[in-house]
Amino acid sequence: MSVSNRPLSPHLQVYRLPLTAITSILHRATGVALGIGTLLLVWWLMAAATGGGYFEFVQSIMGSWIGLLILFGFSFALFFHLCNGIRHLFWDSGYGFEIETAEKATKLVIASSVVLTVLAWILACAL
Repeated sequence: MSVSNRPLSPHLQVYRLPLTAITSILHRATGVALGIGTLLLVWWLMAAATGGGYFEFVQSIMGSWIGLLILFGFSFALFFHLCNGIRHLFWDSGYGFEIETAEKATKLVIASSVVLTVLAWILACAL
């Protein structure tokens, strides 16, 4: 029996994850982010219910650049999870499994998530 010097599995330097796999991982990550973001929302609502002093403290944190960055990430996670969930509904119905269709749907999910996030922030700033 001869010993081969070939690797047993693809190396990470050679293998590139498909975009659909990356969005699948990102779908799970945004689900976790939405859970954490919901806790932040509950914190903000509890601060509003307790009184003015504590609410101003929480509002100053959420209004800082790091707070706004977290809120922007939360809104992107919300829209990405929504759009990708719609794509999964089509997959659950048996549609969109062809490689070309799946790639197009993945790019549509990413683009629509970015557009919806930016649009929501533009509308929120206009109010």
